[in-house]
Amino acid sequence: MKTARPVGIWGHGAYVPRYRIRTEDIVEVWRPRTGARPPVTQKSVLGHDEDTITMAIEAARTAMQRSTLSPAKLGGLWVGTESKPYEVKPSATLVAAALGASRHLLAADVEFACKAGSISMQAALAGVGSGMMDVALAIGVDAAQARPGDVLEYTAGCGAAAMVFGPADGSIAIVEQSLSYVTNTPDFFRREGAAYPQHGGRFTEDPGYFHHTLSASRLLLEESGTKPSDFDYAVFHQPIPKLVERSAKLLGFSPEQIAQGMCIHNMGNAYAGSSMLGLASVLDVAKPGARIFYCSYGSGAGSDAFIFTVTDRITARRDGATVASHLRRAEYLRGYGQYLRLTGAIRM
Repeated sequence: MKTARPVGIWGHGAYVPRYRIRTEDIVEVWRPRTGARPPVTQKSVLGHDEDTITMAIEAARTAMQRSTLSPAKLGGLWVGTESKPYEVKPSATLVAAALGASRHLLAADVEFACKAGSISMQAALAGVGSGMMDVALAIGVDAAQARPGDVLEYTAGCGAAAMVFGPADGSIAIVEQSLSYVTNTPDFFRREGAAYPQHGGRFTEDPGYFHHTLSASRLLLEESGTKPSDFDYAVFHQPIPKLVERSAKLLGFSPEQIAQGMCIHNMGNAYAGSSMLGLASVLDVAKPGARIFYCSYGSGAGSDAFIFTVTDRITARRDGATVASHLRRAEYLRGYGQYLRLTGAIRM
């Protein structure tokens, strides 16, 4: 898909809570000593005064500041998440108010499991690319929702990423092309009233993650006339490292191309924001002229794929916290009990 007018990212931002729990602390409680070790060493955890709205605001403020644009210029704002603090009340309006956005604004919450953030990017791209608006903000944010003892508890972390979209002229990374790919695949779901989501076992990897990631990526490579070696970076959704590594290998991307976007090794998967955090991490270091291949994944299921080319303006728009700086400010919890208190996983 190509827009009617060229579009690019003007500013990017990210946020990761400072609290962490070592996955070894979870292993001590739930796994036998002979069991396989978790695929990550630690994950991020919300503080007492944090939720998806506060994380979205922090990431969005950094993105808006870097863009050099006033929030009053925003014509669209989308918040992609599957862990809203309110069952019935939009998060987007709170974020808009905190940023100082105009009331003449197209704002909405978006849900599509782990690709809620990237479908927000598609919406922002479409809004600006069609000429309906000149500036739009896309946010991907989530807080972990894992049943104690479930496999998701080892990898589902918390975090947010935000991207400001505007006309390509003036952007830090031009969107060359994008597309989306969806099917009805029951690999992850949460029924009304259920305390925690469930994953669909045998549907999770081959029919879910791999089918959609590989299909969307191959389609975009074919439609754009590009090949993996044309790119400096490749970013994929990050449930666990082995899925990213296998996808990259099957597509023809090297370990070096995916290394910068692999935030999961440090903080766990941030659900709707995980692939966007990877993109933000790449934009933190990418040099002018670099090309970025990006493909998200959302259970249920679908993928959004993009190609970006970094411009000369990026070096002047890197003030503020980076993904790496957020990851470095870790404060470790005092064991599994404190983790349960912070997350509210003990239901009285």
